[in-house]
Amino acid sequence: MKLYRARIPDIAKKVIEDLVKDGSLEVLPENRSEAELDLVAVMEEYLRRDAHLRESVRESMSRRGIPYDRYSKVRSEVAGEMGHPTGNEVERFLARQFVEGFMISRFVEEVYGEDGELMKRIRGILESFDVDERAIREEAREKVKNLEEGTVDYEIALNHAIKEVKKRHGLLVERPR
Repeated sequence: MKLYRARIPDIAKKVIEDLVKDGSLEVLPENRSEAELDLVAVMEEYLRRDAHLRESVRESMSRRGIPYDRYSKVRSEVAGEMGHPTGNEVERFLARQFVEGFMISRFVEEVYGEDGELMKRIRGILESFDVDERAIREEAREKVKNLEEGTVDYEIALNHAIKEVKKRHGLLVERPR
C-alpha cells in the first residue's frame, strides 16, 4: 500500500467513524476530531520514516555504486534493517499502531473490540483507500503516447503526466510556495 498524504484525513475520519458506528470504540462527539488527529499523527510519522528510508536507500546506493535498477532490492534490505514496513506490511503496521494508540488516547473513552478484530477492520478500511498505481501509470502513458518511449523527453513528460493524474484523483496535496 502506498499512503498518500492527501488521503490521511479521510482515512482517519473513516476509521473512527466506522469503529464508533459498529460499537468497537466509544469516542465522545466532542473528541472525534482529536481522536482522528491521533491517527493522522501515526500516519504522518509513518510517512516521515518512509522519507527517511528513501534517503537512506539513495545514500547507500550512491556510496556503494549500485545502479538504480536495483532500487527495490536495496530498499527492501534497508527497510529490514530499519524495521520499517513496506508493501503489504504497511496496512498491518498502521492497524497495529492505531489499536495501540486507542488504548492510550485520552480522546477514546473505551475500546470494546478485540485487538485482532479491530486490526482486521482497520486493515479493510486502509485497503479501501489503496490506489491502483498501475492504472494511474497507464492513464498517464495515454497522455504521452505521442512521445518515443525510453527518451529523456518521454520520461519527463510521463512523470509530469503521473503527477497531473494523481492531482486529478485527489492524491496529491498542493503545497504553498
